[in-house]
Amino acid sequence: MRQYVDQTATPSYVVEEALLIHNLQILKDVKDRSGAKILLAQKAFSMFRVYPLIAQYLDGTTASGLYEARLGREAFGHEVHIFSPAYREDEWEAILKVSDHIIFNSFAQWERYGKDALAAGKSCGLRINPECSTQEGHDIYDPCAPFSRLGTTKANFDPAKLQGLSGLHLHTLCEQNADALVTTLVSFEKAFGEYLYGMEWLNLGGGHHITRPDYDRECLIQTVKRLRETYGVAVYLEPGEAIALNAGVLISSVLDTLYNGMDIAILDTSAACHMPDVLEMPYRPKILGAGEPGEKPYTYRLGGPTCLAGDIIGDYSFDQPLCPGDRLVFCDMAIYSMVKNNTFNGIRLPDIMLYRSDNTLETVRSFGYEDFKNRLS
Repeated sequence: MRQYVDQTATPSYVVEEALLIHNLQILKDVKDRSGAKILLAQKAFSMFRVYPLIAQYLDGTTASGLYEARLGREAFGHEVHIFSPAYREDEWEAILKVSDHIIFNSFAQWERYGKDALAAGKSCGLRINPECSTQEGHDIYDPCAPFSRLGTTKANFDPAKLQGLSGLHLHTLCEQNADALVTTLVSFEKAFGEYLYGMEWLNLGGGHHITRPDYDRECLIQTVKRLRETYGVAVYLEPGEAIALNAGVLISSVLDTLYNGMDIAILDTSAACHMPDVLEMPYRPKILGAGEPGEKPYTYRLGGPTCLAGDIIGDYSFDQPLCPGDRLVFCDMAIYSMVKNNTFNGIRLPDIMLYRSDNTLETVRSFGYEDFKNRLS
């Protein structure tokens, strides 16, 4: 266990620079060998303190709206790509100023805003829904689910309206391997492949777990090379999780223990506030040194300090009884935690820390009452 565990206030997110670099080196290798361009999807990881580091390896950022696009432009540089299901008219001029690639969700949005985008010299694309679901158990994250609002289906696709568009975009994956991409491309190319000829780029979106140990990177590389050679397009990938996968932790302290049919520990970390995906996906995060319920002598249900009855992280077992002041380290907490956390109940946000490669610990940001107050009226 890293020595910084006992050096931080709790709760704290700690991102390890060396682990981040490890992921970036893998992504750089995929870039170099496939010819793809790789962008940071800020929706998963927006710790702009490390953007200058990431920018040494990747080609730019993707955004889901104006504020992410502006952050990418100001803190990262390089290319800024933006997609929104529908753009706000009162933000449109600002979006034009900070974005390079603008992707539209429908032909209606393209017809409404495309002329301005082209006049501003932007590269414009259309998001496609290939209607090919490859996910299991995570319908909330499936853009190809029935009645999806994301992307243009074949039934709504009008080739006569493609003039001026430079590329097509699809995003169908969530934490998946390369085989899911291959399956998706079969459906996509059958329905839309003919329209790629003459396009400048194809964006394959995110959800590619490229830095996971079992990810088939050779398959991805060969797939990207085939697409580039077949259609004569540049190929973009937009991983978010893969960039900071397993590169950070969330350190928490036990506040109290009690018994109600089973042992319960209340932490200063909240699932609802600090790791919302635990409830939203849902999933059970790993804890360093902990086991499955009953695997070790002492099993506890871990809960947060909020009033929400369902603010439960999960059931874990430990070698020793938990006591107030004990520290628990939740793994893989750099992604989708800082970007989704909130101050429900006035719970303080975790500090953001950077553990550098030289073994020094930097406090990037601490949060207090004013951060809670200023979100309200």
